[in-house]
Amino acid sequence: MAKATHNLPLMLWIFLPFLLLNIANRVHCFEEKKVLVLNKFQWKQQSNVPRCLSQKSRREKNAIILEMKPWDYCFGMIKNWDAKLQSRLIFDNNRVQSLQSRIRKAVSSRIEDQSDTQIPLSSGIKLQTLNYIVTVELGGKKMMVIIDTGSDLTWVQCQPCKSCYSQQDPLFDPAISPSYQSILCNSSTCQSLQSSTANSGACGTNQRTCNYVVSYGDGSYTWGELGHERLNLGTTAVEDFVFGCGRNNKGLFGGAAGLMGLGRSDLSLVSQTYTKFGGVFSYCLPSTETDASGSLTLGGDSSVYKNSTPISYTKMISSSELSTSYFLNLTGISIGGVALQPPGFANGGMLIDSGTVITRLAPSVYRALRAEFLKQFSGFPPAPGFSILDTCFNLSEYEEVNIPILRMYFEEAVEVDVDVTGIFYFIKTDASQVCLALASLSNENEIGIIGNYQQKNLRIVYDTKESKLGFAEETCSFV
Repeated sequence: MAKATHNLPLMLWIFLPFLLLNIANRVHCFEEKKVLVLNKFQWKQQSNVPRCLSQKSRREKNAIILEMKPWDYCFGMIKNWDAKLQSRLIFDNNRVQSLQSRIRKAVSSRIEDQSDTQIPLSSGIKLQTLNYIVTVELGGKKMMVIIDTGSDLTWVQCQPCKSCYSQQDPLFDPAISPSYQSILCNSSTCQSLQSSTANSGACGTNQRTCNYVVSYGDGSYTWGELGHERLNLGTTAVEDFVFGCGRNNKGLFGGAAGLMGLGRSDLSLVSQTYTKFGGVFSYCLPSTETDASGSLTLGGDSSVYKNSTPISYTKMISSSELSTSYFLNLTGISIGGVALQPPGFANGGMLIDSGTVITRLAPSVYRALRAEFLKQFSGFPPAPGFSILDTCFNLSEYEEVNIPILRMYFEEAVEVDVDVTGIFYFIKTDASQVCLALASLSNENEIGIIGNYQQKNLRIVYDTKESKLGFAEETCSFV
């Protein structure tokens, strides 16, 4: 064997290391891809009966775990899935534009008049998209509410309602609840509304009750009175929970009774349950195209999670513009093992948000990502772009495709692989228009956002006490 080796031609000896390296790179690239099965029938017609009031909950050790469902699973007959999928992107863009507008106005108000902390009603807080639902019990009544890490005040529609959108379960009626109490307008709780809703509390018509207003970027809104009520999260009761009792509500809230605010202000659910759960919650968002269940876990006992990889933590960073939201530093992205090298990673923190659908990146980062993705995902027929998505393919003739792994890197050596179902967004259910599920911001100075489409099948842990965010892979399942 030694003699045969020495008889190799000199030129082969010279190029052998490069040949081996090339083979290794090919193997590496193969390992940096995953198979996406193109199930053309994954979106199913649904009955007009709400399916989520029977959502389950359980207590394990010191944690409460609530079953979580995609919004589309819970409400109504979807007659035209293509139109539904397309309208999601339009609503999602409204939310992002409203968020960026709020940030710009917050910066501008500090520069022009540091004593003026009142944000105009028209800017409000960002648009709520209707994605994931949990069932809670308020005043003894079960209610389906949207979870949102980008909002603080929890609210539901209430009787008597002057103007309400249609919801699946009956409106909450404080008049028949023995545990409901109005909050006075001269209370410290009423005064804390400014940080939670971007609007100050005001006295009601009787000059005693505290009125709240939350306005969203597309013209949606809720306003009513602030109250105390008994909230049951599974088997755990939260006495005197502060929430908004909405008397006038309009907008894109679907058939949900209201919204659960998981932000960081004093009135958020996280802050109000701090003594019970230590300021820690986590979730696993299931795929929106299936009947899979996810889970919202309140409490920091990691032994109740079902993660398949260890939890890696990166620090939360502060933001003076949106101090009650969650930010982290994105330090890099790779596609199929190839690291991107644009300057946009140096632009500051990224917002992670359960209510925004599509991840938004700085233009320089997105251009580099798009170019590398097209280089690796080649040979497939193109399709027209739609709304915010400009990199689309016609995959209707394919049963499955190999797609490059998208990996995000955060501070403290945290690496997060985007689930295979979070790479493509189906504009059409027959896969004739399937788009890369990321989009560019308008300019380099806007704040990047990690949307929920790229958070699927991950256990994401929000630890407000230690000011850190954790990530681990987990196939979402409540059972």
